Amino acid sequence: MVLHTLNQAPANAACMASALAAMTAQDTLLLIEDGVYWTLPTFASQLANIPGSVVALAPDLQARGLTSDAIESVDDAGFVALCVSHDKVVSWF
Repeated sequence: MVLHTLNQAPANAACMASALAAMTAQDTLLLIEDGVYWTLPTFASQLANIPGSVVALAPDLQARGLTSDAIESVDDAGFVALCVSHDKVVSWF
């Protein structure tokens, strides 16, 4: 199991495409920093077909004035728990 962290906004769709190409059904995609903009309704439909699960970092959502009912969010302790529960972490930036 791999935890993929993505900090790029939708303007860098190539970065998201690369992350998705590397994911398997057992992996998790964690949206951090400007990556949380992928949770906006305009882009959220692209997250529907992702293999594995998608999570957003709550403090980054809050810092940008965003909320997301469709995607689970985790706090900083949840971020650490995801890192510990996965075999490795791959950062996409």
